[in-house]
Amino acid sequence: MTVHFIGAGPGAADLITVRGRELIAASPVCLFAGSVVAPEMLDWCPEGAEKIDTAPLDLDQIIGHMERAHQAGQDVARLHSGDLSVWSAVGEQMRRLDRLGIPYDLTPGVPAFAAAAAALQVELTVPEVAQSLVLTRTSGRATKMPPRETLAAFGATGATLAIHLSIHVLEKVIDELLPHYGRDCPAAIVFRATWPEEGVLRAPLGLLRQMALSAEIERSATILVGRALKPGDFKESALYSTDYDRRFRPRHEPDGSQE
Repeated sequence: MTVHFIGAGPGAADLITVRGRELIAASPVCLFAGSVVAPEMLDWCPEGAEKIDTAPLDLDQIIGHMERAHQAGQDVARLHSGDLSVWSAVGEQMRRLDRLGIPYDLTPGVPAFAAAAAALQVELTVPEVAQSLVLTRTSGRATKMPPRETLAAFGATGATLAIHLSIHVLEKVIDELLPHYGRDCPAAIVFRATWPEEGVLRAPLGLLRQMALSAEIERSATILVGRALKPGDFKESALYSTDYDRRFRPRHEPDGSQE
């Protein structure tokens, strides 16, 4: 028996990995985050599977379901939104399972920031504009930010920022970033990326607040800030340059001989 933690992706059911879908189809128990996982994924469960929405459950109750499945020798598909590596609360579940001696594995999923970038049709790292991406959030009721992990500290680097779980404090986010990025810095909000109701707002950082207020965005949104969102005439990467010597594409002299 194994508990399979599965990143279900940002929303659209067809963005789950092939492995994730196959694990769902092979598991007689499915625990899913009902508020953020596409309901179509439950259609992949085997006939007669037990399907349990974890949205109204606490950690003890969730682990209890896993314990009962373990005792019955039944695999569990545990579906989380996005990818498991960030803000998934998987760590605390794995710690409980370690104590109980219940085996588990992890299958990654498409993260929200990647879905947001796809909706915007942008690359978040652009040559000589931004080569770093910071995934961060602000303090919330459930989790406080470590004191040194501030938007101002990250903003001072000029990196592209993907700010999660923070649309409710958008004004605070903008106020902290304006001194580092300026009012004209490209910014965007992607709401419910890949869901049918997906929405995209683009605006300079100084105008983003007004745009968001008019759209009445309340949750499930990613805020992106950085010059890479609208880089203009940037230098092309050396990756595909004819003058760049690579192991898989050696540079040749004009007469055809290898340099």
